[in-house]
Amino acid sequence: MAKLGIRRRHEIGTLYVTSQSMRPGHIRFLLLVLLACAAPAVHAQEGISKKQQEKIQARKKKDDKKDVKKEEKRLYKQHLANQDKATRKRMKHHKRRADNQGNTGHRDPFLRRLFGTKH
Repeated sequence: MAKLGIRRRHEIGTLYVTSQSMRPGHIRFLLLVLLACAAPAVHAQEGISKKQQEKIQARKKKDDKKDVKKEEKRLYKQHLANQDKATRKRMKHHKRRADNQGNTGHRDPFLRRLFGTKH
């Protein structure tokens, strides 16, 4: 290829074209034709507006959150069903006490802290 007189060839599909026959005008025309063919494909992909997409995503997020909460509730009920009656009663008691105290936590009365509990 380094010798003079040998033309470099470019392969386009099955057609061989020499580098001298591809002039800048031909390249521009080929580029214009390719862009004209690709332009309608871009507009065809714009099917859903941004507002509709946001609405769909918000609904999906809400549904996913609801499904997660439903699954957690089902698992908690199953967990309770696996326990014996005394354990369920103790769990319910501690849950109610925690709910009443809120985020501050629970502190047993002085005598109970001093002498302890049965369990």
